[in-house]
Amino acid sequence: MSNKGASLKGLLLVVLLVSNMLLTKEGVTSLPICPNGSVNCQLSLGELFERAVKLSHYIHLLSTEIFNEFDERYAQGRDFIARAVNGCHTASLTTPEDKKQAQQTHHEDLLNLILGVLRSWNDPLIHLASEVQRIKEAPDTILWKAVEIEEKNKRLLEGIQKIIGRFHSGEIGNEVYSQWEGLPSLQLADEDSRLFAFYTLLHCFRRDSNKIDSYLRLLKCRLIHNNNC
Repeated sequence: MSNKGASLKGLLLVVLLVSNMLLTKEGVTSLPICPNGSVNCQLSLGELFERAVKLSHYIHLLSTEIFNEFDERYAQGRDFIARAVNGCHTASLTTPEDKKQAQQTHHEDLLNLILGVLRSWNDPLIHLASEVQRIKEAPDTILWKAVEIEEKNKRLLEGIQKIIGRFHSGEIGNEVYSQWEGLPSLQLADEDSRLFAFYTLLHCFRRDSNKIDSYLRLLKCRLIHNNNC
């Protein structure tokens, strides 16, 4: 079989796997945050937050699963974690250091930070979903989770934009807050260096998805339940 045919077969397999997983995962994955589209969203702010929190939690669970699986399969004995600690492309974004600091951050500032982090992950997640297929003997579970995370991150981004739109009128800028320049590292010929690049990407996304999940839960508690939760 040609390389092109093999790639197409692999892509179709991933699509089928994602479709099957969507049928079996409960609740949070099948519907957009606002089913009526971005212009005439009829959901209340509370409903928007409820869906965004569920989706962000699902994304974080996936990010943890894919990182742990990758770590167990490819990182053992390589001491990747010590090298990956300071390698996140979103490290330049200023985020609250702890829960207390997050609670003291104005809700619009926290929402804009979430928006910036999500936008900063658009490009790397697209390339993760495509480049991970080139890893030798990559398990199907890693392949479908990479595709699923990329798609759900876009959906969450759309939801956050709708939530922000409830607080102020006007256009929401499209700038990426922290550029990612790691694609060449995912395509290196040296296997150890290439695997380390994937490891760092997955480690960083797990960290950031946890932050987003925490911030959204805090905002839901503050804005929807008046801190009574």
